[in-house]
Amino acid sequence: MIAHLKHRLHKRKYPSRYKLLQQLLQHQTLSQQQLLDKQQQDLANMVRFAASHTNFYKNKYAGLLPDNLNALELTRLPVLSKGEVLHQRDSMVADTVDRNTIRLGHTGGSTGTPLSFYYDDHKMELMRAGMSRSYMGSGWQPGQKILNFWGAKQDIKGNTFGKKYDNLIAAEKTIGAYEYTETELNHWVQTIGIYRPVLLQGYASILAELAKFVIDNNITVPKSLKGVYSTAEVLYDWQRQAMETAFACKVYNQYGCREIPNIAVECQHGNMHVFTDMVKLESINIDNEDKLIITSLTNFLMPMIRYENGDNGKLKAGQCPCGSPFPMLKMGTCRSNDIIKTKTGKRIYPSYFIHLLDGINGIKQYQFVQMALDKIVLNINSANLSVQDLQKGIQQKIHADVDADMQFEIIRGNEIKRTVSGKYRFVISDIS
Repeated sequence: MIAHLKHRLHKRKYPSRYKLLQQLLQHQTLSQQQLLDKQQQDLANMVRFAASHTNFYKNKYAGLLPDNLNALELTRLPVLSKGEVLHQRDSMVADTVDRNTIRLGHTGGSTGTPLSFYYDDHKMELMRAGMSRSYMGSGWQPGQKILNFWGAKQDIKGNTFGKKYDNLIAAEKTIGAYEYTETELNHWVQTIGIYRPVLLQGYASILAELAKFVIDNNITVPKSLKGVYSTAEVLYDWQRQAMETAFACKVYNQYGCREIPNIAVECQHGNMHVFTDMVKLESINIDNEDKLIITSLTNFLMPMIRYENGDNGKLKAGQCPCGSPFPMLKMGTCRSNDIIKTKTGKRIYPSYFIHLLDGINGIKQYQFVQMALDKIVLNINSANLSVQDLQKGIQQKIHADVDADMQFEIIRGNEIKRTVSGKYRFVISDIS
């Protein structure tokens, strides 16, 4: 009875979210061909809108668009790079937007190139609706409890009355998990037992570490759990196995990025399905890598068309036994980073470090490297940035949040080293 009342209050506070969720659920009842037809129409509408209402795409697509955009061959349009988003952000905003209603979001970027983007309430509500649809694939229903383990410190809002009320009626709780020791792991396990969530969601490395703690200490988790949703980075097989053993339920891999969320999610049969009602996804072989090129079909605020975000993958042919009309995707190598450790036993999630650079302009590429338990180096590729001021500011934050004895140094260079696979890693632990 109380849970039902909470859910009614949440629906009353966020009516657009639930309306959008119903629309997304209706799309799942369409046939594959109906979804493809809808996707082509949505794509034509997005390209037409961007070329008409943004200075950036007016110039980028000059002379490239056919008269009939419904017959548009997307590969004729140039790819959108992170560098363009970084430097042309304001000119990508549509002239139909009231700039007083939009906010600036940040992403560290999976290839070590930080960028920022604009969003508004509609994008946030659509993102949450899309996440709810993904969760429902596990058997979860809106109003049932979710416990998040989140590694991005700036996303953890203050413990205000409004925030507490929001969490209460949303049946959702978020734990700031950018750093942890065995004490925190033990507290988190206790929280799971008391809160009795239906779903766990969080970064793969954090959930895997928590799963290992559960297994090593022979802890029994509540039978309320129906699924674990892994996000934000590569989910390795050993991590999945540990989570499914510890939490006694299926692990669902998710794929998306801050600038374009809700790209794909795993079904109960273990296949990743692309939400073609929200994105157009291409896989193009560039320099012997299957690059993912993503077009948002819903972002009319700051259109993202044929955007290369640095991730790899291939579209899969065939029909999944789950019966979903959405096509399948096989992910390649994406965000893969290291946990940073301190002399006192703290383990700091990589997201903490990448968000130290939020809002700082002039950095082309960066890479944090832990050289020793008490030393971290930031390699940056930047032409006109005051290294001394930046170093002082970050040093103070690391001393306050991580370890008062941690040494920090910035080294300016022309090139950030790649891994053997040709990828950038933005946080590396180089200690044994």
